[in-house]
Amino acid sequence: MASHRKPKQHPLASNTVRTAATLALAGAATATLLDGTGHAAPRLTTAQLRDRVDLFYQQAEVATERYNGAKEKATAAETALDGLQDEAARKTQRLNAARDALGSVATAQYRDGSVPTSMRLLLSSTPGQYLDRASLADQAGSREAVAVDRFRHELRDVQQVRTTADTRLAELRRQQSSIARDKHTIEAKLNEARQLLDRMPAPARTAVEQGDITSAPAHAVAAVVPTAAQAVHTASATGRAAKAVAFAYAALGKPYVWGATGPSAFDCSGLTQAAWQAAGVSLPRTTYTQINSGRRIARGQLAPGDLVFFYSGVSHVGIYVGNGQMIHAPHPGAPVRLAPVDEMPFAGAARPA
Repeated sequence: MASHRKPKQHPLASNTVRTAATLALAGAATATLLDGTGHAAPRLTTAQLRDRVDLFYQQAEVATERYNGAKEKATAAETALDGLQDEAARKTQRLNAARDALGSVATAQYRDGSVPTSMRLLLSSTPGQYLDRASLADQAGSREAVAVDRFRHELRDVQQVRTTADTRLAELRRQQSSIARDKHTIEAKLNEARQLLDRMPAPARTAVEQGDITSAPAHAVAAVVPTAAQAVHTASATGRAAKAVAFAYAALGKPYVWGATGPSAFDCSGLTQAAWQAAGVSLPRTTYTQINSGRRIARGQLAPGDLVFFYSGVSHVGIYVGNGQMIHAPHPGAPVRLAPVDEMPFAGAARPA
């Protein structure tokens, strides 16, 4: 078997190696300071910085949708837990009433001097003993049997509710942990984006912060600002879709805030959810659940009001308003705005019912 023991080094040889390494490092540092050369990371161009900022924003949005989903589940779990706690309190009152009724029967029999062994066992301070020995109630007559059966039924109900409540509490704690992790991820990615933005020239930084188009075709750039003609075009929407589109137009210029659902700020799925809620349609909270709401639509069949989704992970959503345009909440620093659908990688579309 090969030995893992390190070979013993001569003290002089060891000191010589350390000295040589120190001199080499010092020489390299001096050379770098003198001639400005070294192995520093290459300077990124504005376009490269912008691409990285976009990537960090996208990663933050993925985490935002996870955050939204966890928060929605946590809210549901908390609501269910509150209901279960109320139910447990009511059932505990009925359990106590059943216990009192059982005690009354025992008291009456005691006065008559006829408390059977079965009843003394059933009145044990440990509820489980009631159930374990409930079969003895047959010896106590019909009145005692009814009281025992009632107590056993109420006890079973209380235990079941408490078990369900414990499950909901565990679920709530898991979702709260998920929320904390996703919040940390979001803040870290946004901080990285801000650091890169600080390195960009002022005009480019402003363009990115305001959500200006960076990769859309030149002919589409002029369509970013809503015009009267585009507003008229959306009039082709009817019914609920028209109400959703009208809500989206009214939200133009409102800030992006991750986790927000309005009325003063939105994230991407918060905007689409609020728009369709104004039309009387309840959408789920996240992009990856909204895409499965209603009927899936091919890109060539888009109509005003449809939800349009982007990126392979379906991490971004906007509301289609016609003429190849959508209204969406881009990212922090960029207000709700009109933009071409081909601004980002298209992932699919859905038409809410």
